[in-house]
Amino acid sequence: VYSPDYNITFMGLEKLHPFDAGKWGKVINFLKEEKLIADDLIVQAREATDEDLLVVHTRRYLNKLKWSFVVATITEIPPVAFLPNFVVQRKVLKPLRTQTGGTIMAGKLAVDRGWAINVGGGFHHCSSDKGGGFCAYADITLAIKFLFERVQGVSRATIIDLDAHQGNGHERDFMDDPRVYIMDAYNRYIYPGDGFAKRAIKRKVELEWGTEDTEYLQKVHTHVEGALNEFKPDVIVYNAGTDILDGDPLGGLAISPQGIVKRDELVFKAARSRRIPILMVTSGGYQKRTARIIADSILNLHSLGLLDRERAFIPVVNSDLNLAHKHLLK
Repeated sequence: VYSPDYNITFMGLEKLHPFDAGKWGKVINFLKEEKLIADDLIVQAREATDEDLLVVHTRRYLNKLKWSFVVATITEIPPVAFLPNFVVQRKVLKPLRTQTGGTIMAGKLAVDRGWAINVGGGFHHCSSDKGGGFCAYADITLAIKFLFERVQGVSRATIIDLDAHQGNGHERDFMDDPRVYIMDAYNRYIYPGDGFAKRAIKRKVELEWGTEDTEYLQKVHTHVEGALNEFKPDVIVYNAGTDILDGDPLGGLAISPQGIVKRDELVFKAARSRRIPILMVTSGGYQKRTARIIADSILNLHSLGLLDRERAFIPVVNSDLNLAHKHLLK
């Protein structure tokens, strides 16, 4: 699931944040170069409307986003505070709303076809009434709530959050919800350090500075298997942040590109072997080589037969899209 509208470009302002604000388009270009996908195999994400966002977000929070200084704080790009809000809406928030719509649509596609990957999304620091850490909309919470409310047979979900940072947004949203099981592996010393949100984590894997492949992959394997044996979900949301990469300016871990590819493989194998639908979102990752690694991981999943073409790569015609859109993004 993707749209060219995912990418944030505005007079170079996006370069003031370490995030590569064009990485999503680069992933798609790499996959096209490798002949894995063509335009007719990409589901075009639609922008989430206010009505969609209000399934989770408070009106008060959405109104706050009409203040440019609030958006500047959330995205960690201070000059945004001085821009007229209509510009901020169009150049910063619309791409994030489109990625959010993509996550919601990918949730439905995952349940229908066994798996789906939103090339964007994974805004795991945003909760119903608070954004932060470059996350303005709670797309993971939204995708799960849409599935619970509008798709028959989906009443239990597991979030596997393997971004380098704690996923405090969805944790706050699902704090007392027994239908949602959260596994979170993160660098214990970095942002957000949200002690209250940690109470929602059913399987907490706190990592040390500079954790490397062998220890990391062993922990991921043990805890993903443990999580899925402990709680049988109807869908998995996999937050596949690549900010665990060695040298990432914010993640503080030391995982190799091959380690990231192997991590994604472990998660998909665990899901597919149990026939649990899986939705992957790409989340954080703050280096220029991140896009290539995400593409390589998707190519690896395909080469191992974990992305079965028969069910999943049926070209999505407009009627399918409209169905998904009507069903979720009314």
